[in-house]
Amino acid sequence: MLSSLANESASVLGSPSSHVLAANGSFLIKPSVGLMVWTLLVFGATMVLLGRLAFPRISEALERRQRMIEESIETAERTRAEAEQLLAEYRERLKEARVQAEEIIQRARQTAEAREHEAKERGHELVAEASKRAERDIEAATKRALEDLRKEVVELTILATEKVTRKALDESDQKRLVEEALAELDFSGLSSGASQN
Repeated sequence: MLSSLANESASVLGSPSSHVLAANGSFLIKPSVGLMVWTLLVFGATMVLLGRLAFPRISEALERRQRMIEESIETAERTRAEAEQLLAEYRERLKEARVQAEEIIQRARQTAEAREHEAKERGHELVAEASKRAERDIEAATKRALEDLRKEVVELTILATEKVTRKALDESDQKRLVEEALAELDFSGLSSGASQN
């Protein structure tokens, strides 16, 4: 095949007109039929080889990369959704704790009013004692509720962090994350509301 191409080119180049064409460079502009046939055959063979050897591997690599990117995006979306869900649960529990604190305060107020009414009938001494007892109960209940809420926040923060980072946390990381989470939560409204009553 190569020998016939060489013979063809030698015969074309051997003629006097081919020297003029070669010198002017116009053989590229007006190629011979043989050159076109060989060019097309070489191009076709190259495309067949590339189609069978290179293109499938390139396509496979691109598909693997696309699948990996899609999986990463899906994982990130799942993690973000879980984090949003945990945040919503935290907020819901905080609302519940505030509602419970308000209920405790409301019940304590009602109890204090009833005892105050009875104490007016019995005397000023019993009124003072009943008020002090109600305040202690409210304060103790508020402290317990806050402590329970803090424990819950600690556990959920550690769980959420382990899910997001996908690794177990050592004790120093847990302590740091818990302190950050507790610093972000506003417990002052609950404890000051209890101390006012």
